[in-house]
Amino acid sequence: MTMVTKQIKELEATKAKIVALEKTIAKRLHKELATLHKSYGYSSLDDFVKALRAATGLKGRKSPGRPAKGAAKAKRRRRAVITDATRTSVKKLVESGKTGSQIAKVLRISLPSVQNIKKALGLVKARA
Repeated sequence: MTMVTKQIKELEATKAKIVALEKTIAKRLHKELATLHKSYGYSSLDDFVKALRAATGLKGRKSPGRPAKGAAKAKRRRRAVITDATRTSVKKLVESGKTGSQIAKVLRISLPSVQNIKKALGLVKARA
């Protein structure tokens, strides 16, 4: 057997050990998490979760990323209306050397809109 073949077999054996170790760790972690509430003196997982929410100020919230009920919703950005004047402005700004993001800021439209307009006007080079 060549040296490379031997090393490949060692590598495969090591990878198999790693996979087995990851599975063992995942099982142990799952088991520890399932009984975590008991180690802090709570009789049920629900009581433990309530205490966590109270301690972190997440009362009544489903998750940290979601606003609580009754919270003001973020304003949704209005869609820009792309007119012939907008297309003409994009063309002039491209010809004057402005970048797509600069054009988007000036005209208050999204960068993808600028790119779509440039493509429709034939101002974009085709990829090689």
